Parts: sequence; structure tokens; C-alpha cells
Amino acid sequence: MKMTICLLAFLSSFGFGVLAQDKASAAVATAVENLRKLMVDPDKAALDKLTAEELSYGHSNGNIQNKAEFIEAFFNGKSDFVSIDLTEQTIKISGNTAIVRHVLSAATNDSGKPGTAHLSVLLIWQLQKGAWKLLARQAVKIAQ
Repeated sequence: MKMTICLLAFLSSFGFGVLAQDKASAAVATAVENLRKLMVDPDKAALDKLTAEELSYGHSNGNIQNKAEFIEAFFNGKSDFVSIDLTEQTIKISGNTAIVRHVLSAATNDSGKPGTAHLSVLLIWQLQKGAWKLLARQAVKIAQ
């Protein structure tokens, strides 16, 4: 009888862990989608809320921005996404950290110059006070 109870407790805790992982992955996927939308239609307050104070945002050209620089770029014309499509996304959760990889394909109008981007992106999200915040991002160009 004790063995059965222990086995049931073990199995139910495993199931709970899987459910918690799925819930966390879904929350991170929502945060990624919110970021995608905000990069096309920026809102300072929403970008501020979604990003960590320690943000390190790496571009495919080697430029690295902090949080203030990342947000400001959307409002001074340096970063203007017309559209963004994300594909091949994977999410791995480790404690309060999420590792997200995807392919970003976008139409841009940076500094008034139309262009396109095709990037492999790594995002690091951290759970801070119950909310997933973008902590770091690095992109590399990939062949189209």
C-alpha cells in the first residue's frame, strides 16, 4: 500500500512538472509574440515592461544595445520593422530562464531605407517577479 502511494505521488509530480513546463513555455511564447508585435507597432511603456533592465540586445551587424538604446531606436527611425514573421521556434525552460531560438524574416524601413532581414535569433528570457522579461538577444544573418 505504501509503495503504491509513493509511486502515485512520484508519477503525479512528474505530470505536474510537465504541465508546469508547458505552462511556462506557453507564457514565453506569448511574450515572444508580444515582442514581435511591439517591434512592428512600438509602444514605449509596453517595451519597457517586456524587457529586463539588464537587457543586452545584439544585432546581426555586431551592434549591441542596452535597454534604453533598444527602445529609443524604434522612435528615432533607426529601427523600423514593417512586418516580422517568426518560424522554426523552439523554447527550452531551465528554472527561471527560457532559451528561445527562431528564424526571423522581416521587411524593414530602417532610417527610411527599405530592406529585408533574414536572421537566426537567440532570445534569453528571465522570469522576474512573475513576468517573463527579455534579458538578452543575439541575431546572425542567414542566407535566404
